[in-house]
Amino acid sequence: MGKFGVFEIILILCIVLLLFGGKKIPELMKGLGQGIKEFKDASKGEENKPTASNEKKIEEK
Repeated sequence: MGKFGVFEIILILCIVLLLFGGKKIPELMKGLGQGIKEFKDASKGEENKPTASNEKKIEEK
């Protein structure tokens, strides 16, 4: 248990297709992709936040 085979993946995709319809799935995937992109951008922004020592170096230049 816990491993998905080809049959299980196809079954899940068919159920999703029946629930949301063919037109709604691309919109859902687009929203998911944008959410992931925003998350990555936000996490990179945290790493690039200026610290007090970095601000002094920037002001000196």
